[in-house]
Amino acid sequence: MDLNQSAVENYANPKTCFFHVLFKAAALAFYILSSLFFNNFVIIFVVTVLLAALDFWVVKNVSGRILVGLRWWNEINDLGESVWKFECLDQESLSRMNKKDSWLFWWTLYLTAVAWIVLAIFSLIKFQADYLLVVGVCLSLSLANIVGFTKCQKDAKKQIQAFASQTIASRFSSTIQSAFSVV
Repeated sequence: MDLNQSAVENYANPKTCFFHVLFKAAALAFYILSSLFFNNFVIIFVVTVLLAALDFWVVKNVSGRILVGLRWWNEINDLGESVWKFECLDQESLSRMNKKDSWLFWWTLYLTAVAWIVLAIFSLIKFQADYLLVVGVCLSLSLANIVGFTKCQKDAKKQIQAFASQTIASRFSSTIQSAFSVV
């Protein structure tokens, strides 16, 4: 590895990583810094929730698919029940995923939720129920992505294990068949 190489070059998808972090940081920074510059709750609420919603959309539909090879969504079936749907890349493609991209994806996903929890605690301590509403919406969006991608990752591991078991079983049976076949 070249010592003059920048850290960004180690990421397989630097633009996706940038936007994955951008809206998280923008929502948190705007929420924290906005109270220093103006005291209009409506603007703080609208802009912060808009940035958090953009983050939710980017993570769910773009960066999750590109950085970790996972995608999730929720559908309502004919019986009115909520059904989680998961997609993941095949085992070969998942093994080729960049570890640094994956690390950034998961750590920023969890750290953002922790930051919103800390901000919720501060809102509770300061008895600011209106700002707790902003934090609650942002935390809900962050937690929805955490739950969705965690379930998706577990489902992907089950699919990989099932595929591996099926492949091993089929190779074993073909080996046995070829061993007992008449030449």
